[in-house]
Amino acid sequence: MNLVRRLALATIAATAFLGCSSSDAPTTTAETGTSTAPARPVRIGVSIPAADHGWTAGVVWWAKQAMDLHPEVEWVFQTAETPSKQIQDIENMMTRGVDGLVILCTESAPLTPVAKQAHEKGILIVNVDRGFLEPVADIFLEGDNASFGRKSAEFMVDRLGGEGRIVILEGIPCTVNTARVEAAREVFDMHPGIEIVGQDSGMWNRATSLNVMQNILVKAPRIDAVWASDDDMALGAEQAIVEAGREKEMWILGGAGMKDIVKRVMDKDPMFPADITYPPSMIATGIQLATSVLEDGDREKVMQFMPQHLMIDVELILPENAEKYYFPDSVF
Repeated sequence: MNLVRRLALATIAATAFLGCSSSDAPTTTAETGTSTAPARPVRIGVSIPAADHGWTAGVVWWAKQAMDLHPEVEWVFQTAETPSKQIQDIENMMTRGVDGLVILCTESAPLTPVAKQAHEKGILIVNVDRGFLEPVADIFLEGDNASFGRKSAEFMVDRLGGEGRIVILEGIPCTVNTARVEAAREVFDMHPGIEIVGQDSGMWNRATSLNVMQNILVKAPRIDAVWASDDDMALGAEQAIVEAGREKEMWILGGAGMKDIVKRVMDKDPMFPADITYPPSMIATGIQLATSVLEDGDREKVMQFMPQHLMIDVELILPENAEKYYFPDSVF
């Protein structure tokens, strides 16, 4: 069975009803001998961020794999570098008469109004990862970002023995970033020996994180660890640290399970003692969910069996279990 389908079915098997596709072939009425025109195929829009870093590159790859499983669906697929471009894409998809939308937001706040418009038009909304600021999605699928923040912060505190000077790198303004940072800060705030000497946004981007970390290094003469919350940002921060000649002073905790970072955890690289899972393949599950609801033409009945909120667990990756999460042939 195809890897994408195994993933999607495993995620929703306990709660989701999988619809069957109907034939597009013309049918003949026996009594009259006349033919009826085939129904228009289901049309689903998929709107996701452009592949501007490793995790979103993985999202694009998994989305294409999932769509390829359903050639009977008419797909409208767009990637966007900015919220304004993504809003325009979704408006165009609505004009084209999509039955459903699978949306992973570039940013949460700007995308909420257009998603609300689509919802009010009766378009099925499957929201993946970065949530809207209002409950406009029919199905919301996300990773457990509060757990992400809490587990990573607890690891950092334990490894530092409850005392140390740390840096926090935030991501793009969205529900994902908010949940991670707030949960991590709650842990750090419980330990008075932990001092946050720098906090800024690396926008989940390697180049931006490089620049941000360079500025923090100038201002902070001593740093023990960097809570980067993302593997691309972790690599940008590492470059700044190495260029400053301070690589023996501190270590970094990123997140998302990038294969290069997982390999370094597995090899016990002192710069990366651990990582956190956050699979980009969740977009494939969202696409499978949208297809399952819409494909048989009985949306209301199928939605009776669909969960409105699905949350994917995150796990701490350590040297002793890193091999389980290392996929050398992966795009991410």
